[in-house]
Amino acid sequence: MPDGRTRSPVRPLRVDRASPIPLHIQVEEALKDRIVRRTLKPGDLVPGDLQLCGQFGVSRTTVRQALAELAREGLVVRERGRGTFVAPPKLTERAFERLSGFFEDMVALGHPPVSQVLRQKVGNADEKVAARLNLEPGAPIVEIERLRFVENEPVVLTTTYLPHTLVPGLETADLTRRSLYEYLQTEFGMSLARGRRTIEAVAADTRQATLLGVRKGSPLVFLQSVSYLADDRPIEFYLAFHRGDRSRFEVELMRGRQQRLTSDAPSNRPDLLPPGGGSVKQRNGR
Repeated sequence: MPDGRTRSPVRPLRVDRASPIPLHIQVEEALKDRIVRRTLKPGDLVPGDLQLCGQFGVSRTTVRQALAELAREGLVVRERGRGTFVAPPKLTERAFERLSGFFEDMVALGHPPVSQVLRQKVGNADEKVAARLNLEPGAPIVEIERLRFVENEPVVLTTTYLPHTLVPGLETADLTRRSLYEYLQTEFGMSLARGRRTIEAVAADTRQATLLGVRKGSPLVFLQSVSYLADDRPIEFYLAFHRGDRSRFEVELMRGRQQRLTSDAPSNRPDLLPPGGGSVKQRNGR
């Protein structure tokens, strides 16, 4: 049954030579339109260079420029000897705009994730973990390592540390299809109040590549985070390696909003230091 909405027409597989828009951009936009409308679906083979040349009536150089731009935007993947394929859509998280977890972000997108728990135990905090959680080295912690799947594809590898004294029994909880944050709220009455996250690009090592189904050296987005309760007690320290080909992070910025200056806080607070230690980079000229 028609939904009553009017859709814009599909871009034709031809170019307008009288248009001031460069030919390769016209080709790019026509192909992008088919990807967005899912006429070309993830995993589909895009017509070859020569076929596209014939369809659009343009040179091979023009087609290659268009495909290169689509690849740069992450919409297609070009594989030598095989051709060009429509890339799977990136999973958008809002990890730097609000204090939400991967599970919540994926549910909001309509992709409830499933976790394969690789390690879930009580251990002892090393110096790095202890510093982040404001504990003494050797203090008992719950350590949880999970491989997170979306639509049967591994997309992120996470390791989470929590003070065992605050979450007794968490080491036996079933987190296969459950949000850790929801579990903390339901079972312990804990609501996370704030957090501090860092992000950087890294290359996948052998183990990460094997678990995430990518080649060694593939780009990963590496997140580190400390989350706090309302009384400023750190409750969670986690490390997350997101596949670069499937991840995108969205941040909403507002001009003129008053922000708390990091210089207002004591310089020796561990949550203000990069997870590996070292100096703190200034932001916005401060």
